[in-house]
Amino acid sequence: MKEQEIDFLHHNESAWNKQALAQNEWSKAVSSELINDAKEGKWDVHLTPKPLNKEWLGEVKGKKILCLASAGGQQAPVLAAAGASVVVFDISGEQLKQDEKVAERDGLSLQTLQGDMRDLSVFEDETFDIIFHPISNHYVEDVNPVWREAYRVLKKGGALLASFFNPVVFVADRNPQDIKEGIIRPKYTLPYADIKDLDQDQINRKLENNEALVFGHTLSDLIGGQLKAGFMIADFTEEMQPNPRFLIDQYLPTFIATKAVKLK
Repeated sequence: MKEQEIDFLHHNESAWNKQALAQNEWSKAVSSELINDAKEGKWDVHLTPKPLNKEWLGEVKGKKILCLASAGGQQAPVLAAAGASVVVFDISGEQLKQDEKVAERDGLSLQTLQGDMRDLSVFEDETFDIIFHPISNHYVEDVNPVWREAYRVLKKGGALLASFFNPVVFVADRNPQDIKEGIIRPKYTLPYADIKDLDQDQINRKLENNEALVFGHTLSDLIGGQLKAGFMIADFTEEMQPNPRFLIDQYLPTFIATKAVKLK
């Protein structure tokens, strides 16, 4: 199967539906106890493994928040329980069902919509106060439309809270023997894409196993792209991977999060 024949978006939709049904780490609905705590003002949400600095969010009660490509019954219900007016937008219908399940179970009001994170045309300009966009943009080939659409649908003074992997994680060969021997062997250049950088057998295995296809964007697109879209970067943080998957995770923070503000 050639690169142009792979419909990565619909494949990734199917892959995330499968993960949601399997109750993977990002598809396990939060408990009623956690939601009850959030209703009483005791809550946290995550852009990275550690709880987010709440100064990035400010007061959420009454705010309109778009949880962008972050379905799974976790962040959105907590924000809704904390008093925000929440819309969840995600490619995976099964992931959205997790949010709907928590909302129905615990008497929360939130809206779910299915779609591509690069196309928010269902929303009017200047609709949201906050966009909450945890690590997910490595599932689309070009991240710049995500930033442009986020800028459009945010109100003036609104904030985009986004996280992503340091692209260095995509550079090394993933040979298990190298990892075992402590060798980091550069193999791939950025921007990275499964559909162009893996050989045909590797691609076929991912397709057959219904594993999501991923893309490694450059910092010029991940951070520079936000600036080009019109945002001001108001804050930035890095975080170590608590459960290293790659050797490089042991040596530098591979989680990155930004707070970007729409000034005009």
